[in-house]
Amino acid sequence: MRARIVLLLAIAFPLVAGLPAQAAPGCAQRDEAAPTLTRLQDAMAEGRFVAYQPTALKVWDGNPVAAGEESIRADLAALRPWFDGLITYGAHSGAEKVPAIAAELGFRAVIVGVWDPSDETELAASLAAWETHPEIVVGLSLGNEVVFGQRGDWAALESAVAHVRTRAPGLPLSVTEPFAEFLTPAARPLLAGLDFMAVNIHPVFEPWFSEAPPFNWADFVVQVSRRLADEAFCGPILVKETGVPTGPAEKGFDEAKQAAFYGELQKVLPPSRARAFAFFSAFDAPWRVYDFNPVPGEHPEEAHWGLFTETRAPKRVMDDLTPISAPAP
Repeated sequence: MRARIVLLLAIAFPLVAGLPAQAAPGCAQRDEAAPTLTRLQDAMAEGRFVAYQPTALKVWDGNPVAAGEESIRADLAALRPWFDGLITYGAHSGAEKVPAIAAELGFRAVIVGVWDPSDETELAASLAAWETHPEIVVGLSLGNEVVFGQRGDWAALESAVAHVRTRAPGLPLSVTEPFAEFLTPAARPLLAGLDFMAVNIHPVFEPWFSEAPPFNWADFVVQVSRRLADEAFCGPILVKETGVPTGPAEKGFDEAKQAAFYGELQKVLPPSRARAFAFFSAFDAPWRVYDFNPVPGEHPEEAHWGLFTETRAPKRVMDDLTPISAPAP
């Protein structure tokens, strides 16, 4: 969520400074070996995803505070009128319970996140969620910004994907990184083995953001996702993180800008089986200001990404979202 890699935006097509154009991995080989993506692609095209971390799950000095079932159920009940898909960040400290509770509340899809792909306990919990609720767990994302955050490298992620593939051959797999990481040559071997791409694309971290109108913010997401499809990955692409925080005000952020961004993005990036985006994120998380950040300096915006406050109060953006019906049985 913190990629601050300068991208020169052209109206017709974006170019990442210093990165040569390259062809995407061939699709024929992928189609022969890939597990079924039908339910994931159905959810991308027909549903609405939101990135979700339980409000009660906080991390202080590297130590997580676990979320209870009651709190998670209250979170998901607040989200369900507008969203039927969830993307989580971990399968530990209570978050491993999300798929079961989501199934009870009528969500159609959960992409389970694994924060630490080398943690066998967390990995086992994520696979148990899929085995217990295969009707709702449509994919697994191994790590969030592991390479960008220097918590691991591409080889480690390749090894993790191969390891999970042997244990769960029918489960669609991905990893999550900022877009520019996926456009580097070092990412190509890993990308060739993924089933779908979960990517973070944040216009707010680009140097031109404050001077551009909301249409350009949204168009940036479209252009970057198009380049990823053309040059880096030929499977389904789900923009896992993109958004505008609602604070702090002194940095020029507010609820009106968040609402304007999503209003434009829904126009220019309509959901499809090939490409869709998730709203980021479900709830504010003030504790993130004090969490580890791979980018030096203070990051007060980390507290304000939510569509809802930490106490589950809806923000301005929710006034513009139409409710979404429960999936057919």
